[in-house]
Amino acid sequence: MKLVDSHCHLNLLEDVGSTQDVINTARKLGVYAMLNVSVDMETFPQVLSPTRKYDHIYASVGVHPNTKEGREPTVAELITLANDPKIIAIGETGLDYYRGEGDLEWQRERFRRHITAAKQSGRPLIIHTRDAQQDTLQIMREENAVQVGGVMHCFTGGLEMAHAAIELGFYISFSGIVTFKNALELKQVAKEVPADRILIETDSPYLAPVPYRGKSNQPAYVRYVAEHIAELRGESLETIAQTTTDNFNRLFNTLN
Repeated sequence: MKLVDSHCHLNLLEDVGSTQDVINTARKLGVYAMLNVSVDMETFPQVLSPTRKYDHIYASVGVHPNTKEGREPTVAELITLANDPKIIAIGETGLDYYRGEGDLEWQRERFRRHITAAKQSGRPLIIHTRDAQQDTLQIMREENAVQVGGVMHCFTGGLEMAHAAIELGFYISFSGIVTFKNALELKQVAKEVPADRILIETDSPYLAPVPYRGKSNQPAYVRYVAEHIAELRGESLETIAQTTTDNFNRLFNTLN
């Protein structure tokens, strides 16, 4: 059985141990591959670094919608960086109105640039959306994000949002939130989303699943997300592992 953590932040896991420690712990629980996700240009070298040492660690390039300070990459720069074979996605990008204040047009402009870079580089998108679902979908449609597809990471929306994203060629990724007792709507989404559109992730070091809720998260814990989804769907852990690994490989054109 092989599991893939489709979204983590390895450079933020200092309190868990070294990257080798994280990998060793993950493999004990069946987690063999990870997508290390970029949130700004300043730390991008640290995001890329472990991909040089480990075959089954991949990276993305992009700037998170909550990152207001720091260097803003051009479309051309994103495309150039994405030419690296270990860079398999653009993002994470999107919209976040929960933490944003004032005029957030800069977020929308950044999102559009990332979609343009994804289309021109042929790399799928990693999309973050919080309290901005309608604007996120509108920009995805206006910018023809369907040309490259991608993943709605750490999904917290309802079935309507999930189906709209799937229609645009996107996958739905479930994090540890789906294991929380009060996440009733999200559990229903996890039951009903088509099997060929499901991904799993940790978003570590954040959002640790039950039984580690409230503690620092790590890629190994994606197993608990997989176990919970298997229970919700009435399927075996092995089936969910195979399905989500196949989906990851198909979306990101990898082999794990």
